[in-house]
Amino acid sequence: MKPLKLMNYVTGTWYGAAQNLEPVASAVTGEAVAELGSHGIDFAAMAAHARAVGGPALRAMTFHERAKMLKGLAEAIMARKEELYALSLHTGATRGDSWIDIEGGAGTLFAYASKGRRELPNDVILLDGAVEGLSKRGTFVGQHVFTSLQGVAIHINAFNFPCWGMLEKLGPTFLAGVPAIVKPASSTSYVTEACVRIMLETGLLPEGALQFIVGSVGDLLEHLTCQDVVSFTGSAATAQKLQNHPVIARESVRFVAERDSLNATVLGPDCTTETPEFEIFVKEVVREMTTKAGQKCTAIRRTFVPAALIDDVEHAISARLAKVVVGDPAVEGTTMGSLASERQLRDVRAAIAELATEARIVFGDPNTSPVEGGAFMSPVLLRCDAPWDASIVHDREAFGPVSTLMPYADLEDAIRLCNRGQGSLVMSLFTYDTEVASAVVMGAGAYHGRVLIADRDCARESTGHGSPLPGLVHGGPGRAGGGEEMGGIRGVHHYMQRTALQGSPRMLSAIGHRWISGTARESDAPHPFRLGFNSLEIGKSITTKSRTITLEDIEHFAEFTGDTFYAHMDEEAAAANPFFPGRVAHGYLILSFAAGLFVDPAPGPVLANTGLDTLRFIKPVSPGDTIAVQLTAKAKSRRNEEYGEVRWDALVTNQDDEPVATYELLTMNAN
Repeated sequence: MKPLKLMNYVTGTWYGAAQNLEPVASAVTGEAVAELGSHGIDFAAMAAHARAVGGPALRAMTFHERAKMLKGLAEAIMARKEELYALSLHTGATRGDSWIDIEGGAGTLFAYASKGRRELPNDVILLDGAVEGLSKRGTFVGQHVFTSLQGVAIHINAFNFPCWGMLEKLGPTFLAGVPAIVKPASSTSYVTEACVRIMLETGLLPEGALQFIVGSVGDLLEHLTCQDVVSFTGSAATAQKLQNHPVIARESVRFVAERDSLNATVLGPDCTTETPEFEIFVKEVVREMTTKAGQKCTAIRRTFVPAALIDDVEHAISARLAKVVVGDPAVEGTTMGSLASERQLRDVRAAIAELATEARIVFGDPNTSPVEGGAFMSPVLLRCDAPWDASIVHDREAFGPVSTLMPYADLEDAIRLCNRGQGSLVMSLFTYDTEVASAVVMGAGAYHGRVLIADRDCARESTGHGSPLPGLVHGGPGRAGGGEEMGGIRGVHHYMQRTALQGSPRMLSAIGHRWISGTARESDAPHPFRLGFNSLEIGKSITTKSRTITLEDIEHFAEFTGDTFYAHMDEEAAAANPFFPGRVAHGYLILSFAAGLFVDPAPGPVLANTGLDTLRFIKPVSPGDTIAVQLTAKAKSRRNEEYGEVRWDALVTNQDDEPVATYELLTMNAN
């Protein structure tokens, strides 16, 4: 095929460099598949365009609108996924490998779209935690909020996942309302460029929200500010150079790194060759060695097993590796493709040579290619029988189909060996013993960003050792980079600023679009349940008539519901309880009577009661007490064009105006 000329997307236009072009070779054939370069780009203008055009456009959208945009981008990628699969073959990836990258990447956008709609408000500001009381009379309060950074996110991505690596960063970035400049690794950037084109052609992205660089980033980092973020995935050496860039240090630019780590797996001391966990463990080690030809930042590099089982494990892993078919990923029957490039092949062979000074190769020959041409190599299993006398096996990563098998003496020894990697993205433990699992989490959790505990109960549905998921943190301490990506809404926070607001309840209610106690209530007619979602204003309130709760009410409720707890039915026993003066009303009787006081029964905008949050019973209600309710519209969140969710503040008081119960009621209201 004629080499593709890859293009940059800069300040709203596609731009192809005319000079200093770099060829990109197919990992399968070694022939040129693309050429790229960024010569002539005004990188300062790119950053300025993102801040002045892309940022304001994204920040003008609510979280729900951004979430809808992400869903549309994911749908477009899925609709044209076969274009990406065809290109991905040149990276050496099998169809299964590319599924993780392409459909897994789209799935990450779908996940963030769903989380944005379900967990974030239909607003541009995000409240963080409860209101903090700062004064005796409640006229001065505090509230933490998140607002979008007003800079640009620079995403520098690795070669191994040209789609997913980009999309797992773009999901939380766009949801936070921040524009991005994406710089993929050159060797697989032709797949990334095609994915970028698909997204841009949807027309869903505001101008300036996404820009794209193939080749060098030039002087881009010279133009960063305190409002910008650099998110990097790649080698520790490159991460260190970026982190030490004088502008990043001087401007306190946020820096998120996900880099090399020697991820470990442990076969628990409770396991034998007969336990299900043994077979699950062997399968997982082989899968992690061969998926993407081992070119995953989460792949298992160090495999720890009880000393008594090391021969059995070696034989079991070697037997499964012998069934792996290495070859052209386009050929049916191939189960492992090539490394991403000839350079990558050389690097992996060099790393294996270093490891072999402390360990012996027990399966595979790294220096003999199983396929002519391309960047193919056999899976390689090494064995190091004295892990505490070794250092390279705990420090040098062979970023390919390589793992080192090592014994441990006891569980404490296994934990210490795992931690010797000085921080990883993930470790896994295969055990059926809950005490073993608890000990490993307490002993090794601080050194690992994620811990998979696999056993016979979850094996069928488990996503495995090496699968980062949108709802969980992807990152790790120490040599893993110290950063965190994804993690659900936690990932969105990376691209936002937390600010502590102080002021009056009225002022902070207006800013946060959420009613705060102490703010004036509007209680004129009509009843708030007669108002549609659009016309209902925050602070609209009703104070109900009162109702006296009798002993007969309590006894009837007890018999009717079956809740005959002694505090409601036995005066002497109730009086002996330190919390009650005698027989008291059920908490749920109070809630039921409260609803009877404030509900407007006729059909209207209120479609359904969908639940309640933050319920607290504050003071007992005795027979003869009266209750009343003050119900106030606290917040609104748009769900679709037909209806939205209303959150109501409910305060139940007694005849002395003392609070007896508080909660937040949720209803779905039509427009």
